[in-house]
Amino acid sequence: MAAGFGLELLVGALMFHAYGAYVVLLRKEFGWSKTMLSAAFAMARAESGILGPLQGWLTDRFGPRLLIWIGMVIFGVGFILFSQITSPLTFFLTFFLMALGSSLGGFLPMAVAIVAWFRRRRTLALSITGTGMAVGGLLTPVVVASLTRIGWRWTAFLSGVLVLAAGLPLAQIVRHRPERYGLRPDGDLPEFVTGAGLFDRAAPALARSADFTAREAIRTPAFWYISLGHGSALLVVSAVLVHAVVHVTERLGYSLAQAATVVALMTGMQITGQICGGWAGDRYEKRAIAAGCMVGHAAGLLLLAFATAFWMVLGFAVLHGVAWGMRGPLMSSIRADYFGSTSFGMISGLSSTIVMLGLIGGPLIAGVLADRTGSYQGGFSILATLAALGSIFFVLARRPRRPGARGF
Repeated sequence: MAAGFGLELLVGALMFHAYGAYVVLLRKEFGWSKTMLSAAFAMARAESGILGPLQGWLTDRFGPRLLIWIGMVIFGVGFILFSQITSPLTFFLTFFLMALGSSLGGFLPMAVAIVAWFRRRRTLALSITGTGMAVGGLLTPVVVASLTRIGWRWTAFLSGVLVLAAGLPLAQIVRHRPERYGLRPDGDLPEFVTGAGLFDRAAPALARSADFTAREAIRTPAFWYISLGHGSALLVVSAVLVHAVVHVTERLGYSLAQAATVVALMTGMQITGQICGGWAGDRYEKRAIAAGCMVGHAAGLLLLAFATAFWMVLGFAVLHGVAWGMRGPLMSSIRADYFGSTSFGMISGLSSTIVMLGLIGGPLIAGVLADRTGSYQGGFSILATLAALGSIFFVLARRPRRPGARGF
């Protein structure tokens, strides 16, 4: 979990939460449109979705450590090259590398490891790992200070060096399945006797035989409902990552430092939500929690869209941050609960091809409508409505029957 926390922190602080600030400075230097900058983010997310099944298979086959190590190398080199861009083409190419690296070395391979090592407190373990991304947001003011004092090029270059210096050692810590090391999930003793009177050494094989294969999973309605609900949430998340800072500075007239404060508050609320969601997800119905979070996403984005005072912007940060934090770990946890851990990487990778529609659509809808109307209100309102309606998908996502337990 510690390695996952650190890796997520690097990606969150240096890229995801910082991208909005980079957008402001790139627009000033090059005059690029919101649509173009949104397209770059959308392209990067499309790449992660398209490569998701392959990444998931590779992680299940070779383990997460190798994928994370390769990802961190690509991520760091991509940042260094990004510091030298001079045209839209070089911007797209280097950002593609950064996105590819952050995906290969990001949450999916870490989630594969976490799901294999934890069962009883799986949601809490995923939430602690994911909290690294949120804590990275707390460092946004530091990144913004660097951007304003030494410039975005030097900040990008030093970010690449930091990724290589810290990310590669963290990757070495990651382990795949506990059984390979003579251990059991949750730290259980290998000779533990189950209620059925069987030695628990046989339990992993028995559990794996009941897990879904990727082919079996995609035949269940639950797979599609979870994926569509997840994608609906990311309509809002991705739009906020790309456009919130631009909206707060250019449209609402606040400074970049004030915008960074909003991001930091949002991230603080995300951390709170992560912890609460991790605790609640292991005890209560995950579908109900996720559906409620969708309403929080929608309400927060509407507050931001129609903000006329700074307290409304802060209200957005609280609502969206808590909803994002609580819902985040539930997405992987509910898939593991429903489909098991054996093919978790492949199943998550296949799901990402659907989830990416939200990652692509959010920034593009907001960016295109903002360029055409001069306001984010229309785009944000549409995305908020779609997110609220997306709660229905989680309500419908009931647990499927185990393979071999289906009736004829």
